[in-house]
Amino acid sequence: MTQSAPLPATVAAPFGKRHPLRDLAGFAAIILAGAAGYFLFPDNLALLTRIIAVALLVLSLDLVTGYCGVASLGQATMFGAGAYAAGFACVHGGVTEPLTLVLVGAIAGAAAGLVMGAIMLRAHGLAQLVLSIAIVQLGHEAANKFSSYTGGSDGLAGLSVSPLFGVFEFDLWGRTAYLFGLVLLVVVFALLRFVVSSPFGVLCRGIRQDPVRVKAMGASVFPVMLKMFVISGAVAGVGGALAAISTQVVGLDSISFELSANALVMLVLGGLGSLYGALIGAVIFMGFEHTVSAYNPFHWLTMVGALLVAVVLVAPGGLASLLDKVPGLGRRERGKP
Repeated sequence: MTQSAPLPATVAAPFGKRHPLRDLAGFAAIILAGAAGYFLFPDNLALLTRIIAVALLVLSLDLVTGYCGVASLGQATMFGAGAYAAGFACVHGGVTEPLTLVLVGAIAGAAAGLVMGAIMLRAHGLAQLVLSIAIVQLGHEAANKFSSYTGGSDGLAGLSVSPLFGVFEFDLWGRTAYLFGLVLLVVVFALLRFVVSSPFGVLCRGIRQDPVRVKAMGASVFPVMLKMFVISGAVAGVGGALAAISTQVVGLDSISFELSANALVMLVLGGLGSLYGALIGAVIFMGFEHTVSAYNPFHWLTMVGALLVAVVLVAPGGLASLLDKVPGLGRRERGKP
């Protein structure tokens, strides 16, 4: 059944507005932050590339959790599907062109999102959360058991990626991988800003707020939510493919419950329903984790826990909610009128 009526003004008004100048400022901030990371941390570009890959995973989680209201602890299934698909295509299929590998990862992630969404959307509430955990555990076990294809616990190694555009080689310092990842992040982020501001994105938020009302208006909820799962899977798959290309190895940690749980923590830390919040949460969490684990390798988890408690108490809406208090920024895309 197709949508027969527009969303009510009380639902559509907060979400339907686009702010091109604000978006341009946001894109510029991402690019400037990426350039600063390149010049300020030239010896840590591998870590920064990993942060970009995980940030794509958190963005994908925000699509289904923040914008659609479907809690998931299995998002690493899509990330791992993209990573293993890119790795398999490179090692066993002879595909070495980086952009092609990213496309392979996106398609595999979208396929995983389609399957995952078709299963999870049959349930509601806590049952969805349990299903997401079961799915990621099944994916992890499958990757471990089919060791002849995935490398099992040893990982899928031996990825030999061709130079980007035949010119820029993926060196040991990670320069090309980092810049490649930064461009991917900006492009994906721009596309997602368009998606969440489109009528489709507005409809997803309306479903999150009041699915019964949306159904009464003549909209079919399941296909809309499933479509968002596919988009989310494609984004996570791009992140997985980037991780595989940059490290040239795919391990079981790419499709683990721990990665899924960390992604959800990052999203809550940054702010649900905010693409900028997803980026902020990923950068802050992984940067803080890397710093404190190097400073205190025995008690760093305690320090990370203290950070999370402090953020939840000071900014229950996530770190991105603090931007609302900055003059001129106003209220962002998170659905506040």
